[in-house]
Amino acid sequence: WHLRGCLLGLQVLAYNRHTYETVAQLLIITVVPAPGGEPPYQGEFLVGNRNVEELLPVAAQEIFLGATAGVWEQDDLHVINITSALDRGGRVPLPIEGRKEGVYVKVGSHGGFSPCLALAASPQSRFRCSLGQQPLASCYDTFAPHFTIRWCNLTLLQVWPSPTSPGPVWGSGVLEEGDFQPPTEVPPRDLLPGYLVTLLVPLAVAALLCLLLGHLMCCRREGV
Repeated sequence: WHLRGCLLGLQVLAYNRHTYETVAQLLIITVVPAPGGEPPYQGEFLVGNRNVEELLPVAAQEIFLGATAGVWEQDDLHVINITSALDRGGRVPLPIEGRKEGVYVKVGSHGGFSPCLALAASPQSRFRCSLGQQPLASCYDTFAPHFTIRWCNLTLLQVWPSPTSPGPVWGSGVLEEGDFQPPTEVPPRDLLPGYLVTLLVPLAVAALLCLLLGHLMCCRREGV
């Protein structure tokens, strides 16, 4: 991919799972900043009964956001990222019983997390998950039955905008009036000793090795 100004050229390579046919397409995407900036509150849900291509359509995302609003208690939710669980180290499911790969869906909002989400991602809930028990949840699961959420994999993030450092100040490009002070001249250096050491030391070592090898091969032979 390449980035030029506000245009992003993205080459997409896809393949058919059944026939293994591949197709490539170049997408030109216009990159514009979000109207309200990056949402400071972000939650990532693992949907266990979906593949990534099933959540890419806008209609499926709207249904998911509607279910998310029931547990988040916010109405300004939008999808930030959709990632296959296989890209996070997940295993390829067995081709039985219609098992799915799993999808990570990151949702953002400018409003805070609901008590239900905060409790589900609390250390107490993580401890119960480590014991193989159900995590803590104080609200009705509005995702069911369309989406099966792995609540033990719930991740809540608070992203705050980092202060931007001021950029370099460019001048007019014209040298200011005044006397120009050239850089200090470097005194000449004598490079002959270093050259001799670099050249003679390897030659001396090679000569000693040749003499030693000749002595061992010619003077240490049986009968000599």
